[in-house]
Amino acid sequence: MYYPRSFLKFILLSFLLVSVPLLYALAELLLSVDRLSAQSREEVLHAAQAARTSRLLFEQATTLERIVRQQLILDDPALLDDYGRMQREFRATGAQLAQLPLEASELATLQTLLDRETGLASQLVAPQRTQEGAAKLAEGFAALVDGAQAMLAASTQLTQRAIERLQETAARAREKWLWLALATAGIALALAILFAVLIARPIRQLDLAIRQMGTADFTHAVVVNGPQDLRYVGQRLDWLRTRLRDLEEQQTRFLRHVSHELKTPLTAVREGAELLRDEVGGKLTREQHDIVRIVRENTLSLQKLIEDLLRWHQTRIVEPATVGPVELPGVVRRVLREQKLAALARMIAFETRLEPAVVTGDAERLRTIVDNLVSNAIKYSPRSGTIAVDLRARDGQAILEVADEGPGVEAAERERVFESFYQGAPPSEGRVKGSGLGLAIAREYALGHGGRVEVTGRADGAAGACFRLLLPLVAGAGAHAAARRGLTAAGVE
Repeated sequence: MYYPRSFLKFILLSFLLVSVPLLYALAELLLSVDRLSAQSREEVLHAAQAARTSRLLFEQATTLERIVRQQLILDDPALLDDYGRMQREFRATGAQLAQLPLEASELATLQTLLDRETGLASQLVAPQRTQEGAAKLAEGFAALVDGAQAMLAASTQLTQRAIERLQETAARAREKWLWLALATAGIALALAILFAVLIARPIRQLDLAIRQMGTADFTHAVVVNGPQDLRYVGQRLDWLRTRLRDLEEQQTRFLRHVSHELKTPLTAVREGAELLRDEVGGKLTREQHDIVRIVRENTLSLQKLIEDLLRWHQTRIVEPATVGPVELPGVVRRVLREQKLAALARMIAFETRLEPAVVTGDAERLRTIVDNLVSNAIKYSPRSGTIAVDLRARDGQAILEVADEGPGVEAAERERVFESFYQGAPPSEGRVKGSGLGLAIAREYALGHGGRVEVTGRADGAAGACFRLLLPLVAGAGAHAAARRGLTAAGVE
């Protein structure tokens, strides 16, 4: 497919080509109207001329009859001169009438009328005329007048035929215009669809390339077919893709190197702190126990940050996952057991209400989602606070809500808290600040399971944040959960 150099030129060319059939139809319409107008003028002119000429012929025939009757009575030579002059006018009028578009029968009638007048004129100038011949001559001119009157009626028929021809021409023109309009509209529509596809194709290719790069898919080359300026944009996008792919590979190598270089000495430091806490190297004073505790806690925090960073990187690459039905209440109970010590350290209580809910996914990733939501609630809950954990199945979805009594999340930040490395207001009571990756990992894993994570205010209007996880239930699990809820309400376990 040929494309102009410029996308704008291509759009203008498309517009012009689509307009050509419509312009042709408009030109044909104007020409048809002009032809119909010319034909109408001609038909009207002929009809008017025929009416005028046939009326004049009838009047001249009447005048000839009157002169002949006077001549037959008076026998005046001057009347013969008048007859000769009127005869010439009569023949000239007949010749004009013969030039009009009469039918063959009407032309034959006209010619018979002129021939009859010629015969009667020869009888009129005969030297001797009997009384019987005069009577026949008078009857002949009376018949001549009747023939002229018949020609007057024929002119009326000529006008009627002209009207009928105009009506037929207009009907044919309407039919032609209808088919022409349908044909040109179809051609214009087909061209419009064709050019719309050709215009939209490079835009779709650009959109696909941008979406692929937006999802960190740098494996497919960017190919854009279209005008030169759009192809150039595609080439620059492909250059950007290769640059991002190189940077991604560098980042992967860097993270692998960091994981190896940091985890090994960190493990040694942690083991040393554990040995000192267990007093393997000898008795420790109270101050030394405090120092060892601080070293151990910060070592655990640093290990948690490194694991979050590695886990966040793993969410951005394709990795194998064990997918199957997962009992979500069991996952929640496991996370609450694992977070029990962290909650007890701050005297935080859990209020749980867990309904049966079975989802399809990777149990370990689902545990990571719930763990990140619960640990975030613990981090921002005040000392001696309460965290409400509510799991229910509604409308084919498992809905897990984790509500704390902390400062909550401002409406302007409710989308940003799920961005990688974004950190909102620091938690109270001087706790170690997180990496800003936990909620981002939770969102990525939730999207990978066909669900989503969102944050709102508490339903009861109290202070705090409520993080809601929505996951699709296994087919039939919603009905099973509803049955279990009905049995529980009836007191049956």
